[in-house]
Amino acid sequence: MSEHSTPQRVVIIGGGFAGLFAARALRRAPVQVTVIDRVAHHLFQPLLYQCATGILSEGQIAASLRDLFKRHRNVEFVLAEVADFDTEGRRVLARRPGGTEMSFPYDHLIVAGGVHQSYFGHDEFAQWAPGMKSLSDALSIRRKVFGAFELAESAVDPEERRRWLTFALVGAGPTGVELAGQLRELATHTLRAEYRSIDPEEARVLLFDGGESPLAMFGPKLSAKAAAALRKLGVELHMGAVVTQVDEHGLLARGKDGQSTRYEAATVLWTAGVQAPAMAGRLAQACGAQSDRAGRIEVLPDLTVPQHPEISVVGDMMSLDKLPGVAEVAMQTGFYAARRVRLLVEGRDAPKPFRYRDLGSAAYIARGQAVLSAGPLKLSGLPGWIGWLFIHIAFLTGYRNRLGAILTWVYTFAREVRRERAFIAQPIDRSKDIYAPPANPPAKSEGASGGESG
Repeated sequence: MSEHSTPQRVVIIGGGFAGLFAARALRRAPVQVTVIDRVAHHLFQPLLYQCATGILSEGQIAASLRDLFKRHRNVEFVLAEVADFDTEGRRVLARRPGGTEMSFPYDHLIVAGGVHQSYFGHDEFAQWAPGMKSLSDALSIRRKVFGAFELAESAVDPEERRRWLTFALVGAGPTGVELAGQLRELATHTLRAEYRSIDPEEARVLLFDGGESPLAMFGPKLSAKAAAALRKLGVELHMGAVVTQVDEHGLLARGKDGQSTRYEAATVLWTAGVQAPAMAGRLAQACGAQSDRAGRIEVLPDLTVPQHPEISVVGDMMSLDKLPGVAEVAMQTGFYAARRVRLLVEGRDAPKPFRYRDLGSAAYIARGQAVLSAGPLKLSGLPGWIGWLFIHIAFLTGYRNRLGAILTWVYTFAREVRRERAFIAQPIDRSKDIYAPPANPPAKSEGASGGESG
């Protein structure tokens, strides 16, 4: 490409792990990059549960995308939501906050839109059982969790108090296990001496899953270790139980014997299953691509959409070889897609088909308790916890976030305190803070005003 030619345009949808790694891989390429996301921050999703339970602040797990890209002179960030795709005209149609419609032409498109929580056809459950995929989800769960203890403290009826002190989680994957462990640790350590009318240690944490064991993807040995650690913490495991109903008072679960049991719980959290966003369906329709049951787009070994070599789908939104929806897959696929674009733009041969390198997975249960699987290496307990620390410190984005998380963890684990517990129980009506004099003030009496009186 000559120095006077117009650089090719690369549009990246999504500022998560896949989108971030793709943009970084193109920072010195002879292309103009536009990153589109409906939020202005990159989120370290694996630590959302620590934000929800008061260990880390939102600023420690989220970083401004503009700040991350400020030294990438060929990268532009746009805050907008993708509305549709014109694959024939090679344009992404998006809508800015406020409704302004925009069009972004591209020569290469990298779609890294992530996934949403799946309620398996029961979207009505979301009203009572929030998932945890975004920063707002984590802050909402923080409000529900710490608010439940406050409402239990003020409850007079013993049954109502028990309901407020019962937490039910649906899904025993990493997020469900991590949340369950943190809720029990919160109740038995952080809050145990802070209340006068309730004993926080009496809080019940129920974990439901249709499978046979928690963290089944870690293998039977580590799964059994995780189950033992959860039971020791006091988490009540309900494996082989399918949740069939959720409402404001609790849930209904069908056990292995086919019998349904009602569980009263003021706080129900949903950590089971994912599905692709509506954007994935629009892209599949626009380019005639196939999707799997979760709506993820099926891609070729080079991560492109069949018949559209200019479009790559990466991260959680793609379907290829049953790869798991974890951060490491997103990072590697985002980097690969960007490298492929760079080689093509520079007139070099395309890379070999994508090959995932499993660098390991880890799940935190409680202080000094975690499980880690990395190839033949299987760790649990304290060794697994130390491995978990190193993995998450290494992948936290930005020096400030990494250092801040380390200092917070040291303080939290040493003192058994959690400083990030601020929440708003209900919307604040600021109009009540403004003094307004009565329309017709009462007439002053002489006695009351200091005049003559008897």
